[in-house]
Amino acid sequence: MKWVTMDFEYGFKGTLKAKRGTVPIGIEEGTIEPYDMVFGALGSCLYSTFLDIAVKKKIVYEGVSMKVSGEKRTEVPTTLKTVHVDVVVKNPEKEKGLDQAMRLATEYCSVYQTLSHVAEMSYTLSFEYTDKE
Repeated sequence: MKWVTMDFEYGFKGTLKAKRGTVPIGIEEGTIEPYDMVFGALGSCLYSTFLDIAVKKKIVYEGVSMKVSGEKRTEVPTTLKTVHVDVVVKNPEKEKGLDQAMRLATEYCSVYQTLSHVAEMSYTLSFEYTDKE
């Protein structure tokens, strides 16, 4: 079973504690807001799923950068309206295989699928090459 605990002071200042780490919650510098955690959960789930598929396909790359952004609805409840994930793969071996891995990751990532019930989901995948000297 997965779990987290949270402790809050009066006002919006708290701490999220998980089995392997702690995150400060709030609206001040150095803290994470609720949708930061939602977007972080999406990005980490999507990357973990993408990585699993790339490993199974035996496709190697140097690293991945992701930016997750979204827009909330104005009507209550203010669920997400749109979510976009911009993915950049650094120095990949096989672009076509990674295109397929990302498409499959969006199908198998549970957080992506959960959010897709309330938001229009999209992603872009690009590749970046740097000289290795």
